[in-house]
Amino acid sequence: MIIDETYSRELAKSLLDINAVVLRPKNPFTWSSGWNSPIYCDNRLTLRYPEIRKGIAQGFVAFIEEKFPDVEVITGTATAGIPHAAWIAQNLDKPLAYVRAKAKAYGLGNQIEGGVDKGQSTVVIEDLVSTGGSAISVIEALQFIGADVRALLSIFTYGFDKSIKKFEEKEVPFYSLTDYSTLIDVALETGYIKNEDLKLLNAWRRSPDTWPN
Repeated sequence: MIIDETYSRELAKSLLDINAVVLRPKNPFTWSSGWNSPIYCDNRLTLRYPEIRKGIAQGFVAFIEEKFPDVEVITGTATAGIPHAAWIAQNLDKPLAYVRAKAKAYGLGNQIEGGVDKGQSTVVIEDLVSTGGSAISVIEALQFIGADVRALLSIFTYGFDKSIKKFEEKEVPFYSLTDYSTLIDVALETGYIKNEDLKLLNAWRRSPDTWPN
């Protein structure tokens, strides 16, 4: 679910302008999964732009204050979600935690850093949701230690059906600042793509694992 439709379009334009999202329907990228893709997203580039990252933080903060005012901890995903989670936690005056992809093989062997106690409520901040696998792993790590995961919040999502289904199965609500459909609409409106590109872009969205065949 999109958090704010107006800001969703504004953020989509910003991501295009700074090349945090690049669209190449006729010269696709290859993801680490082996998928061919007409889009590549690197939201780490938002860290270079104070006004954009401030807008992202403010969008999340306003939503958390409205929907989850009593949440106790803000949790970021390692690594890209950590800085955004830190700014949100600072603005809300809340404790901060983050979850590694896997537990450390040294020291105390922590996977969850900063700390979320059993029974504490938290929202998880992620920069990008594709298939949803990494975000689900974070949710499972938090639930394993008894944390109450209220929601997952992302900057951008491709909106794949399989990822939406995963969050529904975990009974964790999922919200995003902007998404693929909004981005494609804004890209067409502002000249980043042409009408002739839409067929390829929409086909990928329906079947990303087999596209372009």
